[in-house]
Formats: sequence, C-alpha cells, structure tokens
Amino acid sequence: MIWTPFDTWIVITAALSAMACAVLGNYLVLRKLSMMGDAISHTVLPGLAIAFLITGTRDSVPMFIGAAVIGIATALLVQGLSRYSRLDEGSAMGVVFTTLFAVGLVLITNAAEHVDLDPGCVLYGAIELAPLETRKLFGMDVPIAAITNGVMLIVNLAFVGFFHKELKVCAFDPEMAESLGISAGRMHYVLMTLVAATCVSAFESVGSILVIAMLIVPGAAAWLLVGRMSSMIMVSLAFAAGSAFLGHLSAITVPGWFGHASTSTAGMMGGVSGILFAVTFLLSPRHGLVSRALHQALLSLRVAREDILATLYRREERDEAAAGTGAGWRNRLAERMLLAKGEIIAAGGNLRLTDSGRESAKSLVGTHRLWETYLVAEGGSATERVHGAAERLEHFTDEVLRGRLAEEAGHPDVDPHNRSIPK
Repeated sequence: MIWTPFDTWIVITAALSAMACAVLGNYLVLRKLSMMGDAISHTVLPGLAIAFLITGTRDSVPMFIGAAVIGIATALLVQGLSRYSRLDEGSAMGVVFTTLFAVGLVLITNAAEHVDLDPGCVLYGAIELAPLETRKLFGMDVPIAAITNGVMLIVNLAFVGFFHKELKVCAFDPEMAESLGISAGRMHYVLMTLVAATCVSAFESVGSILVIAMLIVPGAAAWLLVGRMSSMIMVSLAFAAGSAFLGHLSAITVPGWFGHASTSTAGMMGGVSGILFAVTFLLSPRHGLVSRALHQALLSLRVAREDILATLYRREERDEAAAGTGAGWRNRLAERMLLAKGEIIAAGGNLRLTDSGRESAKSLVGTHRLWETYLVAEGGSATERVHGAAERLEHFTDEVLRGRLAEEAGHPDVDPHNRSIPK
C-alpha cells in the first residue's frame, strides 16, 4: 500500500461528508424518520435536474435551492398523503420517493445528454476524483468537495447547537413541544431542508444511494451505545469519521488480497459502516446481543443460586437432608459457585448452609412469604395461587422494598400457609 496526499484528501472529504450526514441522522433515528432521510436522499435528484434545466448551470446555489425545494415538497407530500388517505406513513414514503426518484433519473439522464452530468456519479459518487478539483484556502489547495462538506458540517452543527433543546423536545414529545410554544412542524421542515442540502453536498462524495448509510447508520450505532443526546452526537461523529478512514483504507488494500487493484471508496465506506454497526449490535453494553445474553445468563445463575439457598433453608426447617438441589448444568454450576463463596458446604454427601448462607436464605424465604401475605391480603389472590408469583418477585426485591412490603402487610409473623416468616 502506498499512501499519498491524494488519499489523505479523499479521507478528509469522505469524513466531512459522513459527519455532516451523521449530525442530522441522530434526529432522524430518534424520531423514527430514517426512511424519510432515505426518501429525501433519493428525491433530491429531480430537484437537481430541474435546477440545471432551468438555469443551465451546475453552480451550488441553484442546485441547493432545487434540492431544498424538493426536500420540503417530499416532506409535505408524505405527510399530506398519510393524512388524507388511509396509507400509513411508511407506505406514503414509498409511493412518494419511488415516484420522484424515477422522475429524477429520467431528468438526470436527459440533462446528461447536454452537459457533463454523469448519472453514475450522482448515484454512486466519485470521491476518488475529489482532490482533482481544488480551490485555494489558507494558502493550500483544498478540494472543493471538502470545502462544501465542511461548510455543511459547520451549518448542521450550528443548527443542532443553537436549537438543541427544541430539537430534543420535538424528537421525544412533539405534543409537549407544541404546548411549550415550540413549533414542531417548523422544526421538522427546517430539519428536512438541511437533510436535503446535506444530501446535495454529499453527492460528489458518496452519491445519493450511499448517503442514506451515512445519514442513518452512525446515529443508529450511537443510539445502541449511549443514552444521552450530546454523547450520541459525539459518538456518531466518531463513527462516521472512522467509517470514512477504514472505508478508504479497505478500498485500497482489501481488493489486493483477491488480485484486484482497488474498488469504490464510497462503497467500502457503506460496507465498513455496516460491519461496524454489526459489531456494535453484538457488543453494545446497552443493547448488544452478547451483553444481553450475558446479562440473562448471569441473572439465570443468580436466580439458581438463590433458589438453592431457599430450598436448603426450607429443608432445614423440615429437618431433611439435602443430597442435591436439582439436575442440569445451571444448578451444578450454581452449587459450585455457592461452595466457592462459602455459603454452602458438602458434608457426608449432603449440602448444608453455612452461617452466611443461612442469613441470605432467611432473607429470600422471608421475602417470599411476605409477598404471599401481601398478595393474599391486599391483592385478593387465592392462597393456593400465590406461590409462583412470590417465587418470581423474591429475586427482584431489595431491602428497601422488603421493608415497605412488611409495613404494608402489617409486619406479620406467619404467611397465609401458617409458616413462620424469618425476620
């Protein structure tokens, strides 16, 4: 691999493009408007084509105006179609964006016959060529695409920073926003306008098809990782920049493993962002599949340990020996953990509680019998039906709740089955 200044500018341009998309993408994810971002990223095509056909130029100002107008029109059409028909919002988005996207492709193809407006570049991007078209900035030759995306990133950050509270309230509770005097509809259309403008600025970098990945994937991954809005934005920016760097690095290295020279950086950016999201989905400490499976396994083992302690305590009450507490790997592992912790001992082939284990067991059994008493006295449940519910609740009752439970039940000495409640 040979890394050149061209590669550096490609990564910078791609990172700025991805970060500009990611900033707004967080709010699309939170408001469940991911498909709206997809719709706008496709429907700005007719806006670009119409702007060119009217003005005869590819200057950024008419292109931006055309994209902004069609972006707002898309949002209005989707909401209008959803409101005045029986279609749900997802179906309305599908109807609007497929129709406008098809019109845009026809217009772009027609415009391409008269000017160098390549439909392929609009669809897939041409970030590898971005460093060829530069402009002087602070004495350096900076790619125009980098400047455009950098300006768009600054605008989006300024918008999010200035209207942070309003956007957050509108994202989580639009009705509350209206009651506070915040126009949720106005914020929505401003957000959609910026999404459209961001899509236009990203066309040279990643194209209209892959811009949706940059709009949604960083925000979705950040949502899996963190719970605060400000942290979510920072994580999404880091995710977007990382996808750009690793995407280009993969584009110039991975194809060589299979005998090819290189591949599309924009395509690899989308692929890498998907891979990073998959890793996040698996390993996220908040919502990851692995962490949830681990949490469930640890919870299952804790319940098994507590069940063993409670069983041994009840057998002690009846003066019965305990040769074992059940079959299965979970119970065997739970027994080993209790033996290692010193809460039970194995004596003469039987299991017995130690002093510390007996204290834990008394707390569990006492909580169980308090729940049975409460469910019968306050819940009106039949005595023979409360055991199962109490057995589940005992594992999730802390000392504070146990105290309140005893107080509500009148600090009873026996449960509905006339068994003593350990203090």
